[in-house]
Amino acid sequence: MALFKKRTVGKPGEWYYCLEHKKVEEGPECPAKNRFGPYAGREEAAHAMESARERNLEWETDPRWHDGPGKNDTPGD
Repeated sequence: MALFKKRTVGKPGEWYYCLEHKKVEEGPECPAKNRFGPYAGREEAAHAMESARERNLEWETDPRWHDGPGKNDTPGD
């Protein structure tokens, strides 16, 4: 049994955006909880935050997720 976990080594050609360091990485350098990806290329990873904002806006304005006030909602809230 190993005393220390091996660090995950990234694969060439897999690109990630690190949320902690706010930078693009080739291969996962940081823990999964701190990164978006993998992306096909450096440029796509560089726009990760923009893509996430656009996707979130689409979800927030999707009428399928906003059925109107629920039966437990009070008017004016």
